Amino acid sequence: MEQQQQQHGDAVGGAHNTNKLDFGKMDYGCDHYRRRCKLRAPCCNQIFTCRHCHNEFSSALSNPKERHEIVRHEIKQVVCAVCETEQPVAHVCSSCGVKMGEYFCNICKFYDDDTKKQQFHCDDCGICRVGGRENFFHCKKCGSCYAVVLLDNHSCVENSMKSHCPICYEFLFDSVKGTLIMNCGHTIHSDCFAEMTVQNQYRCPICSKSVGDMSTIWQRLDMEVQATPMPHEYRYEVGILCNDCNKTSQVSFHFVGHKCSHCNSYNTRVISGRDNPQ
Repeated sequence: MEQQQQQHGDAVGGAHNTNKLDFGKMDYGCDHYRRRCKLRAPCCNQIFTCRHCHNEFSSALSNPKERHEIVRHEIKQVVCAVCETEQPVAHVCSSCGVKMGEYFCNICKFYDDDTKKQQFHCDDCGICRVGGRENFFHCKKCGSCYAVVLLDNHSCVENSMKSHCPICYEFLFDSVKGTLIMNCGHTIHSDCFAEMTVQNQYRCPICSKSVGDMSTIWQRLDMEVQATPMPHEYRYEVGILCNDCNKTSQVSFHFVGHKCSHCNSYNTRVISGRDNPQ
């Protein structure tokens, strides 16, 4: 029987591997993961290669009431992609004896043959992460893992990662995309942040604080203000609120912008109109 299963695996995988555990490695999977199994979704009892395949299929359903996401921890059954045997969640197939994923997490019911991602399970997050355990730390206040370069070097916002990206609105906590923390402490997809800066948007979409060091831009605006005197009829003061330091100022109105009297930022907004004409 075992020999027949191995022969069946050879026919399906089209590969020759003397190590039964490694047979078919990287030959099966989907656009999201290389793995040698499929999942039986406990929510709808259908079979999908991974939770992302399930969620994409579900989100495309015409009836909004039928749309749902799989709960990874509730998965009980998997199907071996090599011999098609359905069985309880396990690392090795009970029938043909192959690893259904080189990396396996019994908590997340997660399989992946591509271990170059350096997967690891974070007990505090409750899910698996990629990038190598030694390269990350878990911030308990923010509620997620971050690169070690941010240890004691970021603004904490409670449960910052347990929210949606302010640009694409995908839930950040279990997103497969890279994320970064802006100066204000809010989190955003790295790709979304890059696109935002390409569009010359340098304020956090959530709190409007500057996302980086803007001193060079503020200096350029200083020169533009000095080089552009306002006509007499526009020489009046306005009240402004600084988005960066949250303080108010009374400053001269100018088309170019209004500089905070406290932190020198031009990331301000007018909160009161024409006042004290000169």
